[in-house]
Amino acid sequence: MSSWRRCLPILFLVLASAGFAPPAHAVTVTHRAVPIAQARTLPLGTAVTVDGVATTPSGAFESSFFDTGFGLQDRSAGIYVSVAVDLGIAPRTRVQVTGTLRDSFGLRILVPDGPAAVVVHGKSPAVRPRLLPTGAVGESSEGRLVRVIATITRAPTPDPPYGAEFVVDDGSGELVIFVNTQTGIDLTGLAAGQTVGVTGFSSQFDTHYEIDPRFPADITRHHRRLAKEGNKK
Repeated sequence: MSSWRRCLPILFLVLASAGFAPPAHAVTVTHRAVPIAQARTLPLGTAVTVDGVATTPSGAFESSFFDTGFGLQDRSAGIYVSVAVDLGIAPRTRVQVTGTLRDSFGLRILVPDGPAAVVVHGKSPAVRPRLLPTGAVGESSEGRLVRVIATITRAPTPDPPYGAEFVVDDGSGELVIFVNTQTGIDLTGLAAGQTVGVTGFSSQFDTHYEIDPRFPADITRHHRRLAKEGNKK
């Protein structure tokens, strides 16, 4: 992925600061919390309330998402909540969010009107990632916490200041792993041919899908035999 594609959101920030902004969609409103899967099917511009468990820390993807949002998931699906202020949301936090559905370069996001539209109400058990083949990470998994076990087919390459990326494949299709700067994940020693397990947020940028890890522990090294066993589950 070239750096200029990650720079595109900056253009919108510059235009907004100059008094220009992308045209907003007309807003319609729902008055009760709905499953995230249902919310994802609603038209862009719909104001909706969802309730779920945070799967990523606030601001973990700030270097490429250009906000301090977080992933949110319920039993039906997941979505990214885009906020400009770091609300200190941690994984396992139960959160109700009222906002407007938008699209961010292919990624469906929920944009609250402000911090007051994000209501924390307790803790829940950690969301367990769904184990998927690399070729199955796509629109149907977008917004969820997922895990793949696969072989590195393209070694890590830096994409400063946004982070770094590498590509994995378990035989079902190549998949980009994008590591944001804020995560502090050290990719030293990872090379093509190694088998790794990767957990993270199932995301999209432009025309391709990717996994965005959250913590150093989200990337583990595996023997090839373990990778084959994992993909049989």
